[in-house]
This record gives sequence, structure tokens and C-alpha cells, in this order.
Amino acid sequence: MNASPKIRSAWSWWYLLFVVQFIGVLWPPFYNKVEPTWLGVPFFYWYQMLWVIIAAVCNAVVYVVTEKS
Repeated sequence: MNASPKIRSAWSWWYLLFVVQFIGVLWPPFYNKVEPTWLGVPFFYWYQMLWVIIAAVCNAVVYVVTEKS
């Protein structure tokens, strides 16, 4: 039984989706405002919550696309 662990040595362009997530969230002057509100929630809060969903989708896409069977 030769069960060696899989080693990912190839870099993929899909990993740039991680950079997009960081840029969208780690630049506070972009979203540090109250307007527009959504259902009474200021932009500052719903923008960050939206990025939680976007980040989960981006991570899932990167995982599925770069997964080697």
C-alpha cells in the first residue's frame, strides 16, 4: 500500500478570487458610509454581510475547480 498524500504544486489563476475577497473587505474607505440603507440596515453592515456570502461562493468555486481527483 503506497498511500502518499496529494501535493498541489501547480498554481492556478482561480486563486486570484481570494485576492478579490480581501480587496473588497479590507478597504474600509470604500464602504464606510451609511447610505444606501437596505431594509433599515446601513450600507456599512449589509455590505460586509454580503461579502460573507460572496466569499463562501468564491471559496467553493476555487475548491471545486482546483480539486484534483
